[in-house]
Amino acid sequence: MKPLTINPPLLNSANPWCTTLEELQELYNCPFTGAVTTRTSLLNGFPHDPDIHQYAFFNPTTHNASHDSANASADQTGSLNTLGYSPILLGEYLNFIKTISDRTREARDIASATLSSPTASTRLSSPIIKPFIISVTGSIEEVLRCYRLITAHQQEVIMPLAMEINLSCPNIPGQPPPAYHADRLAEYLIALKAEVATQQPTATQIPIGIKTPPYTHADQYNSLTNALLASATASPTTLPTPVSFITATNTLGSALLLSPRFEAPSSPTLTTTGPSSTPSAPAPRKVLHSTLNSAAGTGIGGLAGAPLHPLALGNVYTIKGELFRHAELEAIQIIGVGGVEDADGFRR
Repeated sequence: MKPLTINPPLLNSANPWCTTLEELQELYNCPFTGAVTTRTSLLNGFPHDPDIHQYAFFNPTTHNASHDSANASADQTGSLNTLGYSPILLGEYLNFIKTISDRTREARDIASATLSSPTASTRLSSPIIKPFIISVTGSIEEVLRCYRLITAHQQEVIMPLAMEINLSCPNIPGQPPPAYHADRLAEYLIALKAEVATQQPTATQIPIGIKTPPYTHADQYNSLTNALLASATASPTTLPTPVSFITATNTLGSALLLSPRFEAPSSPTLTTTGPSSTPSAPAPRKVLHSTLNSAAGTGIGGLAGAPLHPLALGNVYTIKGELFRHAELEAIQIIGVGGVEDADGFRR
């Protein structure tokens, strides 16, 4: 399948700070990003509820937490979230990208005019064209519809488009991440391959990627490899696996952050003053509660930031080794995600 070209090789992950048009435009304008990823969307949007879909930054040692990214301290390098997906529909994200494309095309035309004009007092540099990775999720049929929409939209915009399928969110009750299960993941990939085959050779091909969860043991890596191989050998055998890239990794589920609160005891204490004892005002006691709320009511969510970085590195290293073991898979690219907070993290 068509590969991704990201230059410079730095981009954002799908997260809450790439939700709006303004945020996506800022990321696109940034000279240090070689591509931009949208927040994961669905065809019909996600029912976001701020009372249960939350996030916090915390100090990995003390667990002191902040709910406001603007007020987070420098030592709060870990994060926990109970978020789902974007409340904005995929169609709206396609409109956002069309708006950014139109602005970019207009800026390039203006820059071109100043370069060719002998009287222009200022020479404007032409904006760089960089890819948009559109993160989506849903059922198999919904993901196929997403692919058709994004493929058709490629004709409307100036920048290359790609589709990332998020099959790894740990925060959706009753919907375990398909990327943990070889058979379920293979169903998605084989269906996508069949869809790609129906569009050849007339349609514009866009790169397809999958966002994987943090794997922690060999059987999970084997499941990923087996699903990829199943898609590579599925009909039509003249086409390779539909996967061009793997985004590794998503947040690590089953994580809990606790914060202390002071509460009054349920019963008064007794104070002795001479021959008699009288009730006194109860002294507050420190009680630990979940820092966040969640859809399940437990506050358990996905861990990210600096605490996830070593596991993300291990996933990138191991997945790349698995891909190199099979000629059918070795061309798949990997986008490393997880706890990259500085230049050293980027180089790793």
